[in-house]
Formats: sequence, C-alpha cells, structure tokens
Amino acid sequence: MVAVSPKVKKWIDEEKDPRSAHWQAGLDKVLDLFLPDLEKGKIIPVRGMEDRDLGLFKMVLEKVDVSPAVYAAFFPQAIADAIVPPNSAEETLRIEKGKASCKMIFFRPGEEDRIISAEISEQAYKPGADIFQSGALLGSYDYENTEDCLDGLNKVVKTHLWKKESWLKKDYQTYTLNWFERVQYLNTAKVSVDKAFSFFHSPSLIKTHRVDGLFQLFFLLLNKQYSQIGYLESNPAWVQKVKDRDSDFCRTMAQNHILKLLNLIKDLDLMDFAGFSDGENKAFHTEFARTEEKLRDHLMHLSVKKG
Repeated sequence: MVAVSPKVKKWIDEEKDPRSAHWQAGLDKVLDLFLPDLEKGKIIPVRGMEDRDLGLFKMVLEKVDVSPAVYAAFFPQAIADAIVPPNSAEETLRIEKGKASCKMIFFRPGEEDRIISAEISEQAYKPGADIFQSGALLGSYDYENTEDCLDGLNKVVKTHLWKKESWLKKDYQTYTLNWFERVQYLNTAKVSVDKAFSFFHSPSLIKTHRVDGLFQLFFLLLNKQYSQIGYLESNPAWVQKVKDRDSDFCRTMAQNHILKLLNLIKDLDLMDFAGFSDGENKAFHTEFARTEEKLRDHLMHLSVKKG
C-alpha cells in the first residue's frame, strides 16, 4: 500500500477529489525539487536544454509574462516526459504517451496553496493549463495549438497568480528589468509586457520621467551584469584592467555598454528619441554622464573585491 502524505489526507478529508489531491501533491514535490534553482519573476529552465527545446523556450520568453511574486519553471522534454497525471484524471491528460512533452509549472508562495500546470508541447492534442488549489482542480483552459496556449497562458497566470496587493518600487524595478532582459536576449520588441507595471513605459510608477527611467533601467541591468560571477572573467583583459583600478578603462567600458543598450532601444523602436523636447535632450545628456560615473564607480568597487 502506498503511504498517503498528511497533506493529501487532509485534502481528502476536506472532500477534495482524491485524483486532484494526489496530482497536486505530485506537482508540489516536483516543484520543491527544483525550487532552489528558480527565481521569482523569471521563467527558468530546470535543466540544460537541447536544441529541440530552445525554439519553444524562446517562444515562451516572448509570450509569457510573470510578476515578481511568481515562480515559473520550464520543463524541457527530457524531464517533462516523466511528469504525467494519473490516467483516472482524464481532464488533465493533454498529450499521448510516447509524444514529446514540454511543461511549465507556476507557483506563488502564500496562504493560498495554488499552482498552475501547463502542457505546452506542439505535439499535445490538448495544450492548456490546469489550476489547482489545496487539492482541488479549480479550472482548466484548453487551446487549439501551442501558440494560442501561450497567449492564453499569459492571461491565466496574471488572473490567478499575480500579486493583488499594491506593488513596491522594487517590484516595478524587478518586473521592468526582467522584461528588458528578455528583450535583450531575444532581440525583439514583441516581448510581452504589461505597460501598467513597467516603469520604462509608465515612469510615474517610480515617480520619475521617461529619460531618467531609461537610465535607471540601464543602471539596474549593467550593475547586475557586472556583479555576476564570470561576467568580467569572460574577457581576461577586462579582469586585469579592473584589478589595476584603471578609472579611464572602467569609464569607457561603462560608456560603451550604455551606447550598446541605446542602440538596442533605437533599433527596436522602443523609445521615440526624435520626439524628445529640449528639456528631455538636456536631461538625456545629464543622466548619461551620471549613469556612466555610477557604473564606473561600481567597476572600481569590484576591483577592490578582485584585487
């Protein structure tokens, strides 16, 4: 006899469908296994992907959007094939046995024990998402194909898992940075974003204007990248220059990275630079210089750590 966990027993005692109770408990265990490698607000693959997974993963990054309170795990075929609901739970069966599966699991910690499981494989006969809470199947969403599924999944996750209470400044910063990292990685302006929560699109969210918001975004991104293990080490010449506390090099390095990001913004037509007012043009030059100096100082600080 298979032992029933206290959680499942409690749900069944509360008259939840045993099929849903056991399946959610199974999904919880899968998520717990990979949770240390996940990061709130970002879609993270739970293991290295093969070429067959990369195209779908990029489609997910473009179409699916998560808030800073939500964990989102991408399960490539090598793992997704083993995550199979019980045959008795017919409503959650979405792909034939032997077909290449690809799944996503979304989870927001809190009082509500709610989780969303989605089958997004292009080989699924019924791609879609199932929402569970405290051992009960709250609802299911079915789609004709993977592209429609991902478009719909974006709305499902926002409706059922996004943070309902007021966001703090750090939430807007995290959300906007995560969006822009996807833009940079995919090199497209089509990345899904809710402009009502992005300070790049709505700078009043953090009580600023669009020029300052632009450079705040650049600083957040580059400051994060410079601090990442292995970023400077990817270019040995950089490492030595930073260790030597070469101020001019650090300033030039920061300047070049800012210019590269500005070109990306321009190429993707994400901001109308030609439409700047005289005041905005003045603010642009001021914030460029300020951000360049802040990043130079950050690189100089890193040199102390690496010295």
